[in-house]
Amino acid sequence: MVVVGGANLASCRSACNLAFYGVFSPPILPVNCFPMRILPIPFRALPAFALLLFPVALEAQSTSNPVPEITGTWILNQDLSDSTDDKVEAALRKMGQRVRRGWFEQRDDVYRGGPADQELYDRISYDKELEITPDGDHYLFIYAGEYERPVYTDNRSRSVSLTQLESVEDFSLGHWENGKLLVEAHPRDGGFAEETYELINGGTQLKVELYIKPRSFDETIELERVFDRQ
Repeated sequence: MVVVGGANLASCRSACNLAFYGVFSPPILPVNCFPMRILPIPFRALPAFALLLFPVALEAQSTSNPVPEITGTWILNQDLSDSTDDKVEAALRKMGQRVRRGWFEQRDDVYRGGPADQELYDRISYDKELEITPDGDHYLFIYAGEYERPVYTDNRSRSVSLTQLESVEDFSLGHWENGKLLVEAHPRDGGFAEETYELINGGTQLKVELYIKPRSFDETIELERVFDRQ
């Protein structure tokens, strides 16, 4: 580095900027130009400028990936949906259990019912009407016009104390990922259910994929249900 003398502050800044951009070869700096002043003013202002752009970038990202409109009333399309009874029987057979549905059984909900702490499983796998309404920090899922279930989407967590098991209630947590609502359900029986909600066919139908494992089951019940928008 070559050093020259007799420079004023203006020439110092000018030479510093030229040196930074590599105009001089080798770089020439005045004696009263300190290394910490080499950084040109436009570059020093870059972090503040970037911070100003950051909210704009986030807003653009959020508007480019809007949350799908799953709110409304949905009615089960039985022709496009799996039979819940068939899927329950498949899981029971894998467990070595006997099935209780006869050859001439006309009902499509033979395996519905049981302890109160397993009601959530019945609702998500058997009910034929689903209403979804946004309500602040959660979606409110209403099954058959009577069973209400909040699905929280505010990134909350839930821990249960072993001394409070008698007061534990069903709870469900959800988040959006790649245009799908992913729900993790924790019924009171200690089992779990994983659910995926996705709009199909231009938003006219709602596809629901269910992975259900009650605590009393050794196998997972997997089924797909399709609802038509009303």
